[in-house]
Amino acid sequence: MGCGRWHPFLLRPARSRGIRTLVASLPLAALLLGGLQPPPAKALVPYVYLPLSRDLEGAGLGIAQAAARLLRLGQAEDAARLAELTVRLLPDDPRGWVLLAEAQLRSNNNKEALAALSRAKALDPGNPGIWFAEGSLALRNGNPSEAVGLLRKGLQLDSRNAGAYFDLGNAQLLLGKPADALECYERAAKLRRDFWEAINNQGLVLFEAGRVSEAIGRWQQVLKLRPEVPETSLALAAALHGQPGPRSAEALPMAEGALGREPNYVLEAFQKEQLWGEKLRAATRRLLARPELKPAVERAIANATAGDEGNGGE
Repeated sequence: MGCGRWHPFLLRPARSRGIRTLVASLPLAALLLGGLQPPPAKALVPYVYLPLSRDLEGAGLGIAQAAARLLRLGQAEDAARLAELTVRLLPDDPRGWVLLAEAQLRSNNNKEALAALSRAKALDPGNPGIWFAEGSLALRNGNPSEAVGLLRKGLQLDSRNAGAYFDLGNAQLLLGKPADALECYERAAKLRRDFWEAINNQGLVLFEAGRVSEAIGRWQQVLKLRPEVPETSLALAAALHGQPGPRSAEALPMAEGALGREPNYVLEAFQKEQLWGEKLRAATRRLLARPELKPAVERAIANATAGDEGNGGE
């Protein structure tokens, strides 16, 4: 998080949970023989270490760094627990709330993520990343119209964020605006040359628009960047299968390999979740109906998990 190396402090352990008393150091014999009365017991005032604000900041940022490392390792739930500690130590630092939101998102705790993002935006409304994250969350929650507004606001603050343009393209596609979606995907791919997902989705839009040759070109471009992407491989296979001449011969082995890598693409519901349009799904149905692919299709159906889990995606 760009905060350098921090060493979190350790709170000094309490010496005792109960109330301690002081006993006078007079010998017991002197008390008894001299008839002296022991002095009244005095309660100890417990010593509590109150950390300085700079100690709290150092601890909070150190814990935040640990949470970020866990996120990079894919341990989202553990990262969320550390991020919660960070925002307790540094409740006015928006970075901790953003980190907590990301960890909650990756843990599929959308409600908690939205609450964290709202707190972060209240602290730092000029941070485009917060608007982008809210837009992505709205998209995930099935609110593309809300996502469009949030993403556009973020892009007003940062017009060179490729991921935001990609999410905006997905939202526009869900709203039935393919021309706007294509423009967003093209912007995303120009900003990040290796953004294969944006190039892939250009192909989805072009295929539905009847611009099949252009769609094939986009998918071939993706496979040069990432040779074994199952979604692109199957989409390209379906497109080539409908072409005359020798190009259609490439479709069968390409489709078999794609289903072997990601069997969920055998399910039309899963294809639809990945924003495949009706024309591409129909072309894929025709391809997968080929007798030569029957063993591969049956294996994919047996291994598909998207229907059981109720979600999918790469």
